[in-house]
Amino acid sequence: MVLKLYSLADGPPSLSCRQTLAALDIPFELVDVNFYSGEHMTEEYAKLNPQKEIPVLVDDEFCLSESVAIMQYVCDRYKPDSQLYPKEPKARALINHRLMFNLTTYYDSIVAYAIAPIFFDYERTPGGLKRVYMAMEIFETYLNRLGTTYAAADHLTIADFPLINSTMILEAIDVDFSKYPKITKWYNEFKKIHPSLWKISSDGMKKIQYFEANRPDLSHLNHPIHPARKAKT
Repeated sequence: MVLKLYSLADGPPSLSCRQTLAALDIPFELVDVNFYSGEHMTEEYAKLNPQKEIPVLVDDEFCLSESVAIMQYVCDRYKPDSQLYPKEPKARALINHRLMFNLTTYYDSIVAYAIAPIFFDYERTPGGLKRVYMAMEIFETYLNRLGTTYAAADHLTIADFPLINSTMILEAIDVDFSKYPKITKWYNEFKKIHPSLWKISSDGMKKIQYFEANRPDLSHLNHPIHPARKAKT
């Protein structure tokens, strides 16, 4: 049975899973979940993921959510000797650290500042941008200290994908991060060295740019957490 990935076309976690599968040359069926019509909020989708979040991987009878877990699983299950997620404990620990840093700090601050105001009733604030730059400063420090070409090694790993897609969001909304030379070089080199993987990111970025310019009305979702944008009068 071919793997199925339930994915959001402009969702960085989904993009990272797609890049992992592509980099490992693992065949899979891509199933687009329509976030904007609320497909992920249905009871049918909740059977796949009670959290009603995207992405979800289905491998025969095995169903897995959470993008980091998905990336780790497909590496271990299908290409256990790949350098994308090496087994050596210290190498793997660094990759796991960068994955967690992205989730808890880097992506978290970027989504709150850049993405939430596109789709829900949130405002971009100087404080929000400060949090983004604080996270970038930390990432810059990690790149300086490690001194490697990529985020966690001198070769591409699954740690790079979510960090690339988080940074891509900033490019999508024209946030200048050129004052972070290590991040800028790493980001631009990824584009040049891995054009097919970058295309997955850039296609997502185009959608984010579209919605940045054309803020959608998602009030019909009746989201349990995020407030709907107030109607214009």
